[in-house]
Amino acid sequence: MSTPHGSGQFALLAQRRFAPFFWVQFLGAANDNVFKFAFTVLVTYQLQVQWLPSAMAGLVIGGVFIAPFLLFSATAGQLADKYDKATLTRLVKNLELAIMVAGAVGLATGQVAVLLGGIFLLGLHSTLFGPVKYAYLPQHLNEQELTGGNGMIEMGTFVAILLGNLAGGLLASLPADAVLPGPQAVGAVCLALAVLGRLVAKAVPPTPATAPGLRVNWNPVTETWRNLMLAHERLAVFRSLLGISWMWFFGAVFLSQFPSFAKDVLHGNEQVASLQLVVFSVGIATGSLLCETLSRRHVEIGLVPLGAIGMTLFAADLYLATRGLGATGTAAAPLHGVGSFVQQPAHWRVLADLFALSVSAGLYSVPMYALIQLRSPPSHRARIIAANNILNALFMIASSLIVGALLSAGVGIPQVFGLLALANLVVGAYIFLIVPEYLLRFVAWVLSRMVYRMRFIGTSEHIPAEGPAVLVCNHVSFVDAVLLMAASPRPIRFLMDHRIFRVPVLGWLFRLAKAIPVAPRQEDPAAYEAAFAAADAVLAEGELLGIFPEGGITFDGTLQPFKGGVMKILERRPVPVVPVALVNLWGSYFSRVEGGRAMVRPFRRGAFTPVSVVAGPALAPAEVTPEALHARVTGLLQADDGARPTQEATA
Repeated sequence: MSTPHGSGQFALLAQRRFAPFFWVQFLGAANDNVFKFAFTVLVTYQLQVQWLPSAMAGLVIGGVFIAPFLLFSATAGQLADKYDKATLTRLVKNLELAIMVAGAVGLATGQVAVLLGGIFLLGLHSTLFGPVKYAYLPQHLNEQELTGGNGMIEMGTFVAILLGNLAGGLLASLPADAVLPGPQAVGAVCLALAVLGRLVAKAVPPTPATAPGLRVNWNPVTETWRNLMLAHERLAVFRSLLGISWMWFFGAVFLSQFPSFAKDVLHGNEQVASLQLVVFSVGIATGSLLCETLSRRHVEIGLVPLGAIGMTLFAADLYLATRGLGATGTAAAPLHGVGSFVQQPAHWRVLADLFALSVSAGLYSVPMYALIQLRSPPSHRARIIAANNILNALFMIASSLIVGALLSAGVGIPQVFGLLALANLVVGAYIFLIVPEYLLRFVAWVLSRMVYRMRFIGTSEHIPAEGPAVLVCNHVSFVDAVLLMAASPRPIRFLMDHRIFRVPVLGWLFRLAKAIPVAPRQEDPAAYEAAFAAADAVLAEGELLGIFPEGGITFDGTLQPFKGGVMKILERRPVPVVPVALVNLWGSYFSRVEGGRAMVRPFRRGAFTPVSVVAGPALAPAEVTPEALHARVTGLLQADDGARPTQEATA
């Protein structure tokens, strides 16, 4: 299931467990967009009918395509959990073939009603495939590959959308005297893509059902509500569903406004609108691919706040860059083509903002998809993803209605972008404060990549991906817990000295992380017992518990004797114990190197100080003693290539 050491996300394209599925979804997304955009162009310029005005064509076609997501997503999610996903993939491709045969007939005969029916069926095709697409990946990729796999899927989807739109526009505009006139050329290409997709689908490997005994509930309303409630039981999953739907709201504003933005604000023609689409799609693809590198091949939700910050900042700068451009031209002035458009320095700022905000959107969405896949119950994973598809559709519809109301009220497009930046700031703050894990992982990500040069040794192998365990670590600095968060793909609840909660900023962060304060028994017996009861509850829920058995931060950089608190924890609940060592952190700004004081001289060892987090094999409860754990942590400190026998470092 794992890839060879050192391989990255692109290596998945050479493996049967991923490559056929990737190309199936790529070809399907491209085909949808070739047909949709070509139909929009044809009904605007050639197939004009009284009951579908050209000005309304894009809106109607988009609405017809989205309708199946609202009507059938709940059923699609159940089918994806109940049946083999490879079998469903091939059935969906069969449906696509039938749709494209009907679509080719409609294009050849100019039957707009038939083509609208084809759009609805393509929406059904995408509705059925959506839960399969995201539920397939966790059954074939491990945790270290999941972010990269999702990044590849997101990249492929947006590149397919881009190429499909460009190809659809070009094919639809072919003249009547061409070898294949526009409508016939569109039909032929769509049919060829459907055939190719069906052939590739034959190579998709078996992907067994995760809930074969499921009885399908055909009521979409009650089934959707049931799965939203299931997701709500896992707060991080539920907020991720809302976060992804917000990203679609955010993106839909830009995608829907590109033509008007190009013409009315930037004074550009259709080529300029297409250029914006290219920049936006390439940005999403770039951000999606960057996720694996920035996350070090883990599901790193610390990237989500980074993406949200970028989306806010660059949407706000886009407003600032364009708020005066709409008044600089005249109605009689010719519109810019791409050549003249890029000659204006102000337009480069616009393109840079579009690219940066779309890169940020990729960084924002991919870790959320990976988290949903990783933490949703396998038996309900596809149904939760289907519920997310319904939320996405509702958010996109809300986006159209809200933006339409703002524009009707006289708000300009740049002002809409500015309001969107403000709304994104509010939504991001709400999500990150309600589910602080995002914010905490962001702080951990910043520390581990911008303050220290972190190495993680043995953490992927020895920190369990599921089930309860106690992590036992040496205590070197005030940020030890944050660095351990960066090393773990799962949340960790820490049992910590109550005095650390008095430290400004850090105390707030640890309270946000729901760390458990513990006081010495002789100082506060009730608080001592309450802390261990809370620690036991963490393990009872199947989570990770982190403790620092030295009882306090070291004053001299040496490893102090371990106290017996870990034995008290194991008496209540015997679970595996994982020894972990923080190496070369002594002497840094957050350690007590300044005569017992910390945080006195910033960057006292310079920037990007090398620090290692080293994890060893777990000990069974029966093997655990304070002395045995001390010996294991000592061995980890000495085993790391960059470490001395103690934690000392040159000041």
